[in-house]
Amino acid sequence: MEQTMSSPSSVPRWTPSPSSTRPLRSPARLADVDDAAFFPFGSSSFTPPHLRSMGEVENGRSMDQGVFLTWEDLWVSAPGRKGGRVSILCGITGFARPGEVLAMMGPSGCGKSTLLDALAGRLASNVSQKGEILINGQKQKLAFGTSAYVTQDDVLMTTLTVREAVYYSAQLQLPDSMSRAEKRARAEATIREMGLESAMDTRIGGWASKGISGGQKRRVSICVELLTRPRLLFLDEPTSGLDSAASYHVMNRIARLARREAMTVVAVIHQPSSEVFELFHGLCLLAHGRTVFFGPPLMADEFFATNGFPCPSLSNTSDHYLRTINKDFDVDSEDGLAHKSRSTCQAIELLVRSYSASDISHGVTQQIALMRNMGGSLVKKRSQASFFTQTRVLTRRSFVNMYRDLGYYWLRFAIYVALCLCVGTIYYDVGHSFGSIQACNSYCLVLWTSLLLAYVLFLGVQARGSMLMFTAAFLTFMAIGGFPSFVEDMKIFGRERLNGHYGATAFTIANTLSAAPYLALISVVPGAMAYYLVGLQQPADHFGYFALVLFTSMMVVEGLMMIVASLVPDFLMGIITGAGIQGVMMLNGGFFRLPHDLPNPVWRYPTYYIAFHRYANQGFYKNEFLGLTFPGNVAAGGPPTITGEEILRGVWQVEVGYSKWVDLAILLAMVMLYRLMFLGVVKIAEKVKAKVNARSVRAPVLSTHDNEQSSLEIVASP
Repeated sequence: MEQTMSSPSSVPRWTPSPSSTRPLRSPARLADVDDAAFFPFGSSSFTPPHLRSMGEVENGRSMDQGVFLTWEDLWVSAPGRKGGRVSILCGITGFARPGEVLAMMGPSGCGKSTLLDALAGRLASNVSQKGEILINGQKQKLAFGTSAYVTQDDVLMTTLTVREAVYYSAQLQLPDSMSRAEKRARAEATIREMGLESAMDTRIGGWASKGISGGQKRRVSICVELLTRPRLLFLDEPTSGLDSAASYHVMNRIARLARREAMTVVAVIHQPSSEVFELFHGLCLLAHGRTVFFGPPLMADEFFATNGFPCPSLSNTSDHYLRTINKDFDVDSEDGLAHKSRSTCQAIELLVRSYSASDISHGVTQQIALMRNMGGSLVKKRSQASFFTQTRVLTRRSFVNMYRDLGYYWLRFAIYVALCLCVGTIYYDVGHSFGSIQACNSYCLVLWTSLLLAYVLFLGVQARGSMLMFTAAFLTFMAIGGFPSFVEDMKIFGRERLNGHYGATAFTIANTLSAAPYLALISVVPGAMAYYLVGLQQPADHFGYFALVLFTSMMVVEGLMMIVASLVPDFLMGIITGAGIQGVMMLNGGFFRLPHDLPNPVWRYPTYYIAFHRYANQGFYKNEFLGLTFPGNVAAGGPPTITGEEILRGVWQVEVGYSKWVDLAILLAMVMLYRLMFLGVVKIAEKVKAKVNARSVRAPVLSTHDNEQSSLEIVASP
């Protein structure tokens, strides 16, 4: 293999042919190539800035406000299927400068997105990193306003219009020193920059309704992150879903914004057009986690031609580069020929080795050394909206989203109305009395009548208890129906929190405040139907308590599902997990198995006291039975009447030593506790992930698995 690689003649090459649009240059002129690029649809030139001192001024903006990003010998590894660790990135080195757009290209699976995540500090907790990433020559975290990340997936609130989505984001990110008019002007200007003026008042759209196109969603995602004019902008496939014209105009505006604001832009690009490719100031070409080329795009043409892979005439250079280093589709499945795949592997190996030994690679190393010695200052966090403003804006945005999303609460409201009508008609006017029963002189008839009266008494009590239990258990159980919508909110929260728009505390408070009116509506309207159809206690204060317990129980379930969503982000697995947790609580709530009959280990201590159904059931029972009297079993020698308190003690084993308001207070405390637990899970997850990412990575060892391709594994240290 080594002998094959050392002989360039063994690798198939194309004969260089001159092109009217791309005249070939001799290798001697390689050092004379300028890295200037121009706009294809205009005569104005767009020359990228050369390396400057940190205090130099560019177009009135001091470059010390920009970000010089460098990375050296960067290795990233992930757990392998058969143990060990497989390297995704292998010794990557490069830099990005203010006012420039650096494009990362390569075949699928080559490590582009991983490199972008590593530079942005967003690697997963099970992924290890080794190498040095510096900002202005120093190790520092990316604070708010320093960087923004546009993810590959468009995570947007589908019920909002384009104008609303961008304006709400502007209110969250921009400082309170800016007026609302200024924030609105910034939002609309950014929308116009991305060519979305005609879609300003169109909803983004989702599964329930058609909205803007996928390409327009992509531009909305970019708009949201451009509002603060970040110093460092990461773009993961910003042109996905866009046609060639829209791709050019979007990248053109980003390039001009980078120039004007001294912004450093790092973008992962898939198959750019010739016009878009000419907007890039730097090109990072990857293959199988290794650097094939890093430098000005115009020099890449010469680099490939010098190594025997010139770009054919009238061809897109980016397409040519990707075809040269992509071996995924080289094997002819019909003929079973694999020689071309082996040739591509050899071509990649040749290009990687040629680049590492080239003057271009040495020039990159020198540029990084200069940037390290420039003595740049620490990048400070920019001011943003206050906590009160963020909470207010989030509450309003969430309220609007819940109002417009039919699946969030309105569908549940309709189901609750139907269920409560069913409950009300099934248990209609349950009453207190047994009715008249004909007297019987026979002893046997008297005994049978006594048993019948006891059974009827049990049925009357059981009917009320069953209805209340159904309300406390199954109606609150239906709160998991809004889990898919909440999972979408969590995705938006995750994206905005990682970009520093706001924190978990503001999100939790806003979600609680915005959900409360809808849960109150669900508690009062359907609850009143069931309550008065059944004929429970008529005083208004009793119904008020009934609605409050139902409301707080739903709030508890919503908090529980928030915790589940933070741990299990997949909505299907989350629904199953939440349903399982509630099922266990329901079994131990004191209805299906009376409290004194529960096994002490686990089920009574502590599950019975943890389950919110216990306090909801006891609150409902106390609210309904206390103050009522039922006919006794006189024929069997019993008392003429039985009080509700006696029924609570003897039938339901309810603890009547404290007031029903204590049960309500415990439910309210559980509402707060579950919200605090959600906050704790989010905060702990952040800290644990940061610690895991910061741990040292073991030394990489090269191991060859086959003759065609080698992979890198991290071998455990002894």
